[in-house]
Amino acid sequence: MIKFLMTLPIFLFAVMIHEIAHGWVAHRLGDNTAKVQGRLSLNPIVHIDPTGTILLPLLLYIIGSPVIFGWAKPVPVNFLNIRRPKMGMVLVSLAGITANFLLAIFLSVLVRSGIFPENSQGHLFLNIGILINLILAVFNAVPIPPLDGFNMLVGLLPRKFGYPLSRLQPYGFVILFALMYIGLLGKLVWPIVILLYYALAGSA
Repeated sequence: MIKFLMTLPIFLFAVMIHEIAHGWVAHRLGDNTAKVQGRLSLNPIVHIDPTGTILLPLLLYIIGSPVIFGWAKPVPVNFLNIRRPKMGMVLVSLAGITANFLLAIFLSVLVRSGIFPENSQGHLFLNIGILINLILAVFNAVPIPPLDGFNMLVGLLPRKFGYPLSRLQPYGFVILFALMYIGLLGKLVWPIVILLYYALAGSA
């Protein structure tokens, strides 16, 4: 439980940065919906989703899931305000994944710098941060609804393929939890996360 309590604030910061990245890129592309609603703030309160940010990660931790994930309250994006909505969907979706990956790289630089001695709480904190951000980046890149990877796929496909595919969105969470239940999602995400983790943090 102590490790979970250490993990929770790192997880909250990671999902918050993920959502801010979505909103910031949407704003740069012409949609200020997230900015107007105060969702580009670093105030965690405006980003907490009771189910996705707290209850689900806690439940996954309790049952010993190899992949702990969740989400913050999604930032609102109106793609009608973006001149090229399909490309905007791709860029906005990619922003969250990229933000988590860059944060993992930054934390790995701190680990390798030796700012904290090995086996210290600070060293553990940074490594947990790397792992969480990689999990979020890889997990969200999976092309199933409602994840960012799915939105990127819909945005990249020609309309005649992307539009029918987008109709899977209402069933996204059913698909997601079904894949988790049979263990397929963990088998897909976890090996990639571990590979990236050791590439960034080494044996730390």
